[in-house]
Order: sequence, then structure tokens, then C-alpha cells
Amino acid sequence: MRVVLAEDSVLLREGLVRLLDAAGMAVVAAVADAEALLRAVDEHDPDLVLTDVRMPPTHTDEGLRAALVLRRQRPDLAILVLSQYVEERYATQLLSTTTTGVGYLLKDRVADVAEFLDALRRVAAGGTALDPEVVAQLLVRRRSDPLDRLTRREHEVLALIAEGRSNAGIAEALVITESAVGKHINNIFTKLELTGAEKDHRRVLAVLRFLKI
Repeated sequence: MRVVLAEDSVLLREGLVRLLDAAGMAVVAAVADAEALLRAVDEHDPDLVLTDVRMPPTHTDEGLRAALVLRRQRPDLAILVLSQYVEERYATQLLSTTTTGVGYLLKDRVADVAEFLDALRRVAAGGTALDPEVVAQLLVRRRSDPLDRLTRREHEVLALIAEGRSNAGIAEALVITESAVGKHINNIFTKLELTGAEKDHRRVLAVLRFLKI
């Protein structure tokens, strides 16, 4: 896997380079600002972009805006955004175009190396990785809608779907069987009135409904 990394903190950037190299991923470019990120993607045509949200010169949302530009220009490019804090609007902006090959994680997640690398690989493979803290805040804020029909367990299952977990991953996290997970997911689809037309991916539609996108 070829990765372009954008992070203005030298220590974190070098640490991530070593971590990814050790995991067998080729970091083809490691840059410190959004403009360099866009140039590096054009030059190296990577499989995955890993970028910070806040970078020079203003340290606000340069990294996110660069990620949005890349999503428009290269819809198939996998992008994982790292943020210091939970910023819901950044997560929803990133996910508003598509929920495939995209992730939004807090930097604290890097400390759990196995989980972080799993998220990278999941996003690179076309899946999603949404930080549990973001999911939790969205869940608390958006209760007065059809999601109110869901039981507590169904909310938990939908939150894990939004994080990008597979049925097996959800079963492991909740300590239930995959069969039970399947039943909860079917109940979610029914309560959210997702009919399952062939052209629609109900799992993605449920996440979009959950995120209010």
C-alpha cells in the first residue's frame, strides 16, 4: 500500500512514517502542509492519504479542505483524516460526499497501534473508520427523529456500523452472535424504512441517516 502522509508536527510525522513502514506500508511522501499534500498526491498517485485536519498556515482546517478537494478529484482515493479533538462538522463534511474509503479518527487512536492499523487497512480497502467519540456525540445530539424507533442495542449496532465495523466485528464488540447482529441490522433497516432497492446499499444509507447527511 502506497501512502501519502500530511502532518505538520515533526515528531508525529516521523513516528507515523516509522509505524507505517514497520507495518509494510510504503510512505511515498511525508509533508507538512496542505499544498504539499496536493502536490504529493499528484506526483505519487497513492492508494491512501493520511492527513491531519489542522495544518499551516492558519492551523484551522487546511488539511480537511485538501482532503475534500482530493475526494472531488479522485473519488476512488482512500482518505483517513486525523484530528486532535472531536469536531463533528469536519466529520460530516468529509462523509457528505461518500462513505466508502474514508475515515475520521482522533489522534489518540494512534496509541492503539493494532486498532489504528486496522482502521487504515479498512479504509484503504474501501471501508470506513469513524472514531467512536464522534459517533457518540452524533448519537446524543440527533435523537429526535426516526432513530428514536431504535432500541438501545440497535443504536449500539448502528453506531458500530458507522465506525466501519463488519458484522463479525460488531458481534465481537457487543459479545453477541453474528446471527443476532444480522437480526438487529434487519430491524434497523425496517425501522428506518430502507427498502433495499438493488441500486441502494442499505448499510451505507443507514449510516447516512444516522449522521444526518
